[in-house]
Amino acid sequence: MGTKKIYIVRHGQTDYNLKGVVQGSGIDAPINETGIKQAAAFFESHKHIKFDRVYYTGLQRTKQSIASFLKNGTPHEAVPDFNEISWGKYEGVPMSKDEHTYYQSMLSKWSEGELDYAIEGGESPNMVYNRLKKGLDYVMSKGGETVLICMHGRAMRVMLSLMLEYDLRFMDIFDHHNLGYYELTVKDDGKFILDRYNYVKHLKAKGLIG
Repeated sequence: MGTKKIYIVRHGQTDYNLKGVVQGSGIDAPINETGIKQAAAFFESHKHIKFDRVYYTGLQRTKQSIASFLKNGTPHEAVPDFNEISWGKYEGVPMSKDEHTYYQSMLSKWSEGELDYAIEGGESPNMVYNRLKKGLDYVMSKGGETVLICMHGRAMRVMLSLMLEYDLRFMDIFDHHNLGYYELTVKDDGKFILDRYNYVKHLKAKGLIG
């Protein structure tokens, strides 16, 4: 057990985020101008931290969001198992009233324990959980005292539920914001302790969050 600290940060804003359109794992959108500013604010406030390893997903918006940390030669790699949930046929589609109703119905099913329920053509929470576990096991096997992982909103909720052994029905308790992060300590027995919850002070200082 080499890892002692893990920082999990959400990627910067994309135009899809701005428009309220889900991206999922099927939309490989770049971060936008606001996302670039958010990434800069996160780097400026945390550049003093020496990350031993940096991980991001197979989607460009995550690597772009933590790119400044990679310039000094820090070991880094993409872990596609950390990709966002697949939202199936709803990816990249503006949400109509009917689609919003369906989306809310799906979230209700998950909160009621139907964790194998998936949107048409997409993934269920349990499918994402199993995929993320593979990715987390891989990262933990690589060691490093301080690790940075950049990923996606829904996947973060599942990941934090996994790490903290939290019931997936209640994963929405883990709020997230573009370039907000969670900080966790890894105990000697492999258990995770939550040290910071959706930390956004660096964004507020730059007027990048209300």
